[in-house]
Amino acid sequence: GGPRPRPGQEVSVKVLGALEDGGLVERDPRLSFVPGNGDVVQALELGVPTMQPGQVALFLAAFPYAYGRPGRRRRARREPDVPPEAALLFEVTLLSVRDGPDPQAMSPAACLRLGGQRRDRGNFHFARGDFAAALRSYRLALSALDGAAAEDEELREQRVKCLNNCAAAALKLQREDEALAACDAVLRISPDNGRALLRRGQLLAQRGRDAEAEVDLRRALELDPASKVRDAGCGTDGGRRSQTPGR
Repeated sequence: GGPRPRPGQEVSVKVLGALEDGGLVERDPRLSFVPGNGDVVQALELGVPTMQPGQVALFLAAFPYAYGRPGRRRRARREPDVPPEAALLFEVTLLSVRDGPDPQAMSPAACLRLGGQRRDRGNFHFARGDFAAALRSYRLALSALDGAAAEDEELREQRVKCLNNCAAAALKLQREDEALAACDAVLRISPDNGRALLRRGQLLAQRGRDAEAEVDLRRALELDPASKVRDAGCGTDGGRRSQTPGR
């Protein structure tokens, strides 16, 4: 009974997930998330908004809507692995629906927790190769961190990590303007961030802005002589390296 979740609302669900052989791989008595924010597998993202409070539903999810081609590696001793390309059967009970959290009304500690959860989810998507979903999660993490009324070193550090991760995901999607903007944002917060200097230097070199690229790449090399700047070269040919997110 009751209305289905609307966009932006937060839901709480009881979830059981099993492999086709019956092995239980998911058990959460109260999982809370906002559908559309990329915080859970797509089977739940797509399925739960069709439900009403109190309803119990079964969702049979092909592997792209569960843990994807790589599956899931165990994160805790009591949590079983999900094999690669595994279909899952989810039993879901929709417990409640409420308005989503307002970062502007949250404490700095709560903003940090929410931002960290969303960044972790972005890393999960990045590892699966779903770079668009990863970028969306990193942006949502930034919006949570930006809601903190107070400012401290930990918040700045988390913003820098999220922005660097945005740059890495944008590069995978060949959105070089977005990657460059993310690097600029990092360096406004942390002018000596080696990861951002290296990425920006490479991007500038690819655009033929060699003098600016040389400044960034030389500074990155000064900060970390063991870095891969030497391979990129000051006056680089613009060859692109694999970019991975900061954890």
